[in-house]
Amino acid sequence: MADIEQQIIAAEEQLQQAMLASDVTALDGLIAAELIFTNPLGQVLGKDDDLAAHRSGVMRFTRIAPSERQIRLVGNVAIVSVRVQMAGSYADTPFAGDLRATRVWHRTEAAGWQVVAGQISPIPQG
Repeated sequence: MADIEQQIIAAEEQLQQAMLASDVTALDGLIAAELIFTNPLGQVLGKDDDLAAHRSGVMRFTRIAPSERQIRLVGNVAIVSVRVQMAGSYADTPFAGDLRATRVWHRTEAAGWQVVAGQISPIPQG
Protein backbone atom coordinates (compact mmCIF):
# COMPACT_ATOMS: atom_id res chain seq x y z
CA MET A 1 0.00 0.00 0.00
CA ALA A 2 2.78 2.46 0.86
CA ASP A 3 4.33 1.85 -2.57
CA ILE A 4 1.05 2.69 -4.31
CA GLU A 5 0.63 5.82 -2.20
CA GLN A 6 4.12 6.92 -3.28
CA GLN A 7 3.14 6.31 -6.93
CA ILE A 8 0.06 8.52 -6.45
CA ILE A 9 2.09 11.26 -4.76
CA ALA A 10 4.55 11.15 -7.68
CA ALA A 11 1.66 11.29 -10.20
CA GLU A 12 0.15 14.24 -8.32
CA GLU A 13 3.50 16.06 -8.48
CA GLN A 14 3.83 15.32 -12.21
CA LEU A 15 0.32 16.69 -12.75
CA GLN A 16 1.14 19.83 -10.77
CA GLN A 17 4.31 20.47 -12.78
CA ALA A 18 2.51 19.82 -16.08
CA MET A 19 -0.24 22.26 -15.10
CA LEU A 20 2.28 24.96 -14.13
CA ALA A 21 4.14 24.54 -17.43
CA SER A 22 0.98 24.03 -19.54
CA ASP A 23 2.77 20.91 -20.77
CA VAL A 24 0.01 19.50 -22.97
CA THR A 25 2.02 16.38 -23.84
CA ALA A 26 2.49 15.48 -20.16
CA LEU A 27 -1.14 16.36 -19.35
CA ASP A 28 -2.32 14.16 -22.22
CA GLY A 29 -0.57 11.18 -20.63
CA LEU A 30 -1.81 11.94 -17.10
CA ILE A 31 -5.47 12.54 -17.98
CA ALA A 32 -7.76 9.72 -19.13
CA ALA A 33 -9.90 10.14 -22.23
CA GLU A 34 -12.94 9.55 -20.01
CA LEU A 35 -12.19 12.53 -17.72
CA ILE A 36 -15.10 14.26 -16.02
CA PHE A 37 -13.97 17.46 -14.26
CA THR A 38 -16.24 19.86 -12.38
CA ASN A 39 -14.77 23.35 -12.05
CA PRO A 40 -15.57 25.91 -9.31
CA LEU A 41 -18.41 27.32 -11.45
CA GLY A 42 -20.11 23.92 -11.61
CA GLN A 43 -19.24 23.41 -15.27
CA VAL A 44 -18.45 19.85 -16.34
CA LEU A 45 -15.43 19.58 -18.63
CA GLY A 46 -13.68 16.75 -20.44
CA LYS A 47 -10.10 15.99 -21.38
CA ASP A 48 -10.29 17.84 -24.70
CA ASP A 49 -11.57 20.97 -22.91
CA ASP A 50 -8.73 20.84 -20.39
CA LEU A 51 -6.01 20.30 -22.97
CA ALA A 52 -7.41 23.03 -25.23
CA ALA A 53 -7.39 25.56 -22.37
CA HIS A 54 -3.71 24.85 -21.72
CA ARG A 55 -2.76 24.67 -25.40
CA SER A 56 -4.37 28.05 -26.21
CA GLY A 57 -3.07 29.81 -23.10
CA VAL A 58 -6.60 30.49 -21.83
CA MET A 59 -5.63 28.67 -18.60
CA ARG A 60 -2.33 29.56 -16.95
CA PHE A 61 -1.18 28.61 -13.47
CA THR A 62 1.51 30.56 -11.64
CA ARG A 63 1.21 28.85 -8.27
CA ILE A 64 0.03 25.44 -7.11
CA ALA A 65 0.94 24.72 -3.49
CA PRO A 66 -0.69 21.54 -2.11
CA SER A 67 -1.17 20.66 1.55
CA GLU A 68 -3.42 18.45 3.68
CA ARG A 69 -3.37 15.59 1.19
CA GLN A 70 -5.44 12.48 1.91
CA ILE A 71 -5.28 9.35 -0.24
CA ARG A 72 -7.71 6.43 -0.20
CA LEU A 73 -6.97 3.29 -2.22
CA VAL A 74 -9.71 1.06 -3.64
CA GLY A 75 -8.35 -1.62 -5.98
CA ASN A 76 -7.02 0.07 -9.12
CA VAL A 77 -8.44 3.41 -8.00
CA ALA A 78 -6.92 6.11 -5.81
CA ILE A 79 -9.03 8.97 -4.47
CA VAL A 80 -7.06 12.08 -3.52
CA SER A 81 -8.34 15.06 -1.58
CA VAL A 82 -5.93 17.96 -1.28
CA ARG A 83 -6.03 21.53 -0.10
CA VAL A 84 -4.24 23.79 -2.56
CA GLN A 85 -3.22 27.41 -2.80
CA MET A 86 -3.65 28.24 -6.47
CA ALA A 87 -3.01 31.33 -8.59
CA GLY A 88 -3.00 32.08 -12.27
CA SER A 89 -5.30 33.45 -14.93
CA TYR A 90 -8.25 32.24 -16.94
CA ALA A 91 -9.01 34.13 -20.17
CA ASP A 92 -6.63 36.88 -18.97
CA THR A 93 -8.56 37.28 -15.70
CA PRO A 94 -6.32 36.71 -12.67
CA PHE A 95 -7.41 34.37 -9.90
CA ALA A 96 -5.95 33.23 -6.59
CA GLY A 97 -7.41 31.26 -3.76
CA ASP A 98 -7.47 28.51 -1.23
CA LEU A 99 -9.19 25.50 -2.79
CA ARG A 100 -10.01 21.86 -2.10
CA ALA A 101 -9.44 19.48 -5.01
CA THR A 102 -10.59 15.90 -5.33
CA ARG A 103 -9.11 13.67 -8.02
CA VAL A 104 -9.83 10.06 -8.89
CA TRP A 105 -6.86 8.21 -10.37
CA HIS A 106 -7.34 4.90 -12.19
CA ARG A 107 -4.53 2.49 -13.08
CA THR A 108 -4.46 0.43 -16.25
CA GLU A 109 -1.72 -1.78 -17.68
CA ALA A 110 -1.54 0.30 -20.85
CA ALA A 111 -1.51 3.82 -19.41
CA GLY A 112 -0.56 3.49 -15.74
CA TRP A 113 -2.15 6.03 -13.38
CA GLN A 114 -4.46 8.57 -15.02
CA VAL A 115 -7.02 11.06 -13.68
CA VAL A 116 -10.56 9.95 -14.60
CA ALA A 117 -12.51 12.43 -12.46
CA GLY A 118 -11.90 15.61 -10.57
CA GLN A 119 -13.56 18.50 -8.84
CA ILE A 120 -12.32 21.73 -7.29
CA SER A 121 -14.09 24.05 -4.85
CA PRO A 122 -13.13 27.25 -3.09
CA ILE A 123 -12.62 27.08 0.67
CA PRO A 124 -14.60 29.91 2.29
CA GLN A 125 -12.47 32.41 4.18
CA GLY A 126 -13.68 32.66 7.65
